[in-house]
Amino acid sequence: MATITSTIEPASLPSRLRPTSDTVSGRPLYYVVGIVLVILFLAPLLWSAWKSVTGNEAGGSGSGLGWDNYARLFAFGEGLPTYTWNSLFVAFLTVFGTLVISTLAGYGFSRFRFPGKNVIFVLILAILMVPHPTILIPIYKMFAMVGLQNSLVGLSLVMIMFQLPFGVFMMRNSFEALPRELEESALIDGCSRFQAMWRVLLRLTVPGLVTVSIFAFVASWNEFMAALVLLSSGKVFTLPIALVNLRSGDFGSVDLGALQAGVVVTAIPCVVLFLVLQRFYLAGFTSGAMKG
Repeated sequence: MATITSTIEPASLPSRLRPTSDTVSGRPLYYVVGIVLVILFLAPLLWSAWKSVTGNEAGGSGSGLGWDNYARLFAFGEGLPTYTWNSLFVAFLTVFGTLVISTLAGYGFSRFRFPGKNVIFVLILAILMVPHPTILIPIYKMFAMVGLQNSLVGLSLVMIMFQLPFGVFMMRNSFEALPRELEESALIDGCSRFQAMWRVLLRLTVPGLVTVSIFAFVASWNEFMAALVLLSSGKVFTLPIALVNLRSGDFGSVDLGALQAGVVVTAIPCVVLFLVLQRFYLAGFTSGAMKG
């Protein structure tokens, strides 16, 4: 059987589909700018990784390559596993709480009409304009009254509050981008409102859910100020607080090698999370772009 092949010449394409000389000539510039940005963003992390294996006493004898910086980091204070577990606990509790509340609130703002709907939504977004450190002292006093001071659960509640404005905004846009006919079909088939949202709509809002999760995880994982104010015991310190104590050292000395090892350990989860979920993350920001 003969194989038939055909090629489409650019001249035969419509004018709007033909690659122009400006487009072709501009591609090298895009590549150059992209490479420069990659170098600028990766340089600090690569420098930290290099210093973590070549810094202070990295090789055991004071010079050369080695893992002694990571060994000192592992044994510092209550131990690296304790600080890592505390950070993971706060991060996952923040992600879970933010997802649940943001999804329900976003669905409500998208599908229901009630008095003051737009005003309430604007007030929620207005929280983004309030500097978080300015409200930590009142929160500290309230938590002291209810026994949530020096508590990882209390810190998680604060981080959920900080992430809710963006989460509600993102999930509202994600639900608004979905045709209402999908939900109406589920309701006709006998589903309740909650069942329609859970079984039908949530599967189509995965990019929005992933975007909210990434933002909540990274923010809670790297949070320093709220943890510094609310936590006072070494057993509940998170990684950022532990690294600050490591940096302080004895009599103000700085263990640069161990500190850079801590930077690498702290950065790895965020980098891996973004690389694994980046396609959902990018789709989450464009999920409502076609909604007119």
